[in-house]
Amino acid sequence: MLVQPLLDKLTALRLPAFREGLQEQLRSAQYAPLAFEERLALLVDQECTRRDSRRVQRRTEVAAFPLPACIEDLDFSASRGLDRRLVLELAQGSWIENHLNVIVDGPTGAGKTFLACALGHSACRGNFTVRYFRTSRLLQQLTRAHLDGSYSDLLSRLARTDLIIFDDWLRDPLTLSQAQDLLEIMDDRFGQSSTLVATQVPVAEYHARFPDATLADAILDRLVHNAHRLNLAGESQRKTRSIGRMPSSGV
Repeated sequence: MLVQPLLDKLTALRLPAFREGLQEQLRSAQYAPLAFEERLALLVDQECTRRDSRRVQRRTEVAAFPLPACIEDLDFSASRGLDRRLVLELAQGSWIENHLNVIVDGPTGAGKTFLACALGHSACRGNFTVRYFRTSRLLQQLTRAHLDGSYSDLLSRLARTDLIIFDDWLRDPLTLSQAQDLLEIMDDRFGQSSTLVATQVPVAEYHARFPDATLADAILDRLVHNAHRLNLAGESQRKTRSIGRMPSSGV
């Protein structure tokens, strides 16, 4: 058997994991007792696993999460008030398939961004496209898009994204043009894709952050009424981690 031509063809076919697995099988006697079908299955599994890993990596890079968070690292201690069952259910991604939303709220430092990124990473694993935004920075990006003529293209890209995460949602009151931009986004997404907002602003106070009651009603109708809610509680996670890193005084 001419091994090198076969390896070259696997390279040409862009099957690097399959190629590496075959080389390993040729080097190691432990694979000799296996049937042909078993050895082939191992090679196919290795290639599929590598491709899945790279796909998740690409989706995660595009999402631009600020934190390397995942569901496995969440703290479900009682003091945080997290509904473990609901979080694990959301991590499965059916809410995105059904075009529902999620609202994560709680005090400053409670871990809202971490939880939002963890759910976003789970969505990437589930083969969904995700984008993370600080709300204020997305609003700035939309303003620039109006000026340079790329507004329609930006709206189209956002509309095609399975899950958009708005962090620091409604932290600052909106201008009329910003509210109009958000309505454009929400209108495109309603019933077609999912939105997650992370905020320290209670839902009852959303309406007051908008400059126009009609726009507020339209946006919130598309966001709130079909949303799962996760309410975080407890002491600031930043404070807790900071105390944990402080050296002992020796007293």
